[in-house]
Amino acid sequence: MTEPTVTKGLAGVIAAETQLSRVDGEQGRLIYRGYSIEDLGAKSSFEEVIYLLWNGDLPTRRQLDAFKAALVSKRALPSAIVSTMKDFPHEAHPMAVLRTMVSGLGLLDPQADDISLPAARKKALLLTAVLPTIVAAWERIRNGREPFAPRPDLDHAANFLYMLDGNEPSEQAANALDTYLVLLADHGFNASTFAARVTTGTLADVYSAITSGLGTLKGAAHGGANQAAMEQFTDAAQRGDVEAWFREAREEGRRIMGIGHRVYKTEDPRAGILRPMAEELAQSSGQRQWFDIAHKIEELARSDDFFVERDLYANVDYYSAVVLYTIQLPVDQFTCAFAMSRIAGWTAHVMEQLADNRLIRPKARYVGRENLEFVPLDERG
Repeated sequence: MTEPTVTKGLAGVIAAETQLSRVDGEQGRLIYRGYSIEDLGAKSSFEEVIYLLWNGDLPTRRQLDAFKAALVSKRALPSAIVSTMKDFPHEAHPMAVLRTMVSGLGLLDPQADDISLPAARKKALLLTAVLPTIVAAWERIRNGREPFAPRPDLDHAANFLYMLDGNEPSEQAANALDTYLVLLADHGFNASTFAARVTTGTLADVYSAITSGLGTLKGAAHGGANQAAMEQFTDAAQRGDVEAWFREAREEGRRIMGIGHRVYKTEDPRAGILRPMAEELAQSSGQRQWFDIAHKIEELARSDDFFVERDLYANVDYYSAVVLYTIQLPVDQFTCAFAMSRIAGWTAHVMEQLADNRLIRPKARYVGRENLEFVPLDERG
């Protein structure tokens, strides 16, 4: 019998069918439910995209208004969640706090184990609405301040920025964050989405599935890459010479964060949308240096044979780091912003998995020792 081929990282393996998003790595295309990311990024809001992913069609004005009202109604945090966060060490990473609080919401939900599709949809609405409130509340709490209550008159992105400092954000900042949220809402069977589907496949509750997604997203090779990208830009700025920084990084074998993607063999289409946005924001905010540093490193990478021969281009994390930094989100909160977007896709995938579920259980090839003789404890040398 021929042994099956081992595919490390499941690269190229099709594990299931989905109607949610298509990632075309060869052509550099991304679509949600049939719509190109370019159209959605330029013309839609995050609330419209959530609705699209959950329902299959873009909403009418009446449907969107009702959906936004439903989201607004779920924004407030239970007092037990706020109280628990106040007991956490202030140096705790925001992603660790977010992961723990989503699990905590499951503890507070007496119907947590109801995974019928109507119940899963209610939990999806709650989690999508409340994630920004958790993130903003932790930012306030860890700095010794009281959280701000969400404002029902503000859209999803603008309300999050308001809850960070109590000031109504500029239209430019709110629009930039909204576009960011649209661009990262779903992306095929990425690691965190697959983790959420694996958990769902066991018939675990929705909170467990999203906690799995958050834990997976936290890694530097996935969602944590946007934080790492910004840290390298600040490192290059401190070095004072971007070309020297790049040369030293290459000589030391350090990874250039935000350059290259597991799927795309050409430029990530989301990076193409974020690049001009990052430049415009950096210019208008008086923080042009961050775009210039990022753009210079990208140019150096694209003139380096290592990156050219391997078809490594800027990915979504690269310029999103500049966007998030320019709208004054703390660097260690970048991955939480990613989660605030991807919750739309995670919950859509949870519902899709539940609708046609099968336990996800791949095989492993054993390459360890065999036929060893057991030696009693007292006879072992």
